Amino acid sequence: MRPERKRHILWIVRIVVFWLSFAAAGVPVPAKTAERENRRSDPASETAVTAEEQELLSGLHAYCAVLMDGDSGRVLLEKEGNAARPMASTTKIMTCILALENGSGDDYVKVSANAAMQPEVRLGLQVGEQYYLEDLLYSLMLKSHNDTAVAIAETIGGSVEGFADMMNAKAREIGCKDTYFITPNGLDAEDENGVHHSTARDLCLMLRYAIQKKAYLKITSARSHTFHDLSGHRTFTVQNTNALLDMDEEVLTGKTGYTGNAGYCYVCACRSEGRTFLVALLACGWPHHKTWKWEDTQKLLKYAKETYFYRDLPEALPRLPKLPVINGADPDAGLWDRQQLALAYRIPDKFRKRRFLLKESDTLEWKTELPDLLTAPIEKESCIGTLSLLLNQKRLKQFPILAQKEIPKRSFPWVLRKLSELYFH
Repeated sequence: MRPERKRHILWIVRIVVFWLSFAAAGVPVPAKTAERENRRSDPASETAVTAEEQELLSGLHAYCAVLMDGDSGRVLLEKEGNAARPMASTTKIMTCILALENGSGDDYVKVSANAAMQPEVRLGLQVGEQYYLEDLLYSLMLKSHNDTAVAIAETIGGSVEGFADMMNAKAREIGCKDTYFITPNGLDAEDENGVHHSTARDLCLMLRYAIQKKAYLKITSARSHTFHDLSGHRTFTVQNTNALLDMDEEVLTGKTGYTGNAGYCYVCACRSEGRTFLVALLACGWPHHKTWKWEDTQKLLKYAKETYFYRDLPEALPRLPKLPVINGADPDAGLWDRQQLALAYRIPDKFRKRRFLLKESDTLEWKTELPDLLTAPIEKESCIGTLSLLLNQKRLKQFPILAQKEIPKRSFPWVLRKLSELYFH
């Protein structure tokens, strides 16, 4: 056999063997998740309550209580925070939200027979009277008038039932998980779907949403307001029943409530040294214990102000490895090169600048989750793994880790081309 022919046959054998070896290597291999930067688990349970915190919670009068970070919405401390209970006139936080979002301050509110017949506490509206919506919002939030709530609801929602549907839809939008509205004033009520109720956590979320509105803060922080009906025949002055406004100058707003089933309830927001704290209390005593809600709130706010301070994100982000790729046809790689994929984070700049309200014992750290190896094909910008920010080993936020380039699947023409480049150039 001629030498040239032998060489050609030898090259063909080499190519076939080479291709078969890579084809075998290309059988998909299950990727095992590896925690590259942090080997600790991500437990589902909340951080354990300290002995000091447990003593504080045990000393509260309220059956249910939540202390929340107003910035992030994170629950800092809770006592039966997700227990569903009647919430009385704290309901009116949602009534005010919807009135501000769906009405104008100079809208006319006409009083119906249904509104006029509501029980105490009431302004004393009379059928057929008309008022500016803004004036009635002061009546609603400062003195918690039940007839005012119904008049507002009928104007905004067309009926109490229609307004309740709007309330429930808004609660879901805000993120409330166990809240059901039947009335706009919070009087004890029940229908075929259950009782009028909420949770301390959900009420904090409602107030967190409300205080983003300047009009809400203006109304609810006023000490008094004087107004009259549109005819000018009747004049009213309402005083704010939120005594904590004068007991703590850092309190921004609050809403009280009471019914026989709910007991005394209270929700408030406080801003101290750039920090915003929310407190919600349910079933905080019954008659003869009207001041318990102030005591519980002050205890929780004192604890929050002394314990929680802002901290920056950890400066050092985890270094990302280059992951090995099998069965890949990287156009930039040589035939015998070990093919690897470079990775990158996708973290918005706005998040990188965030600060977090933490206590001294809290830990804030990064963790990456990546496979040990990859199998081609891989698309550019495809999600390869995740970067998680852990607060006390519990996932607080998650970001994608993306492929920096495309790596096609190995093919016979690619192998042939690389052999040609290697041996004939």
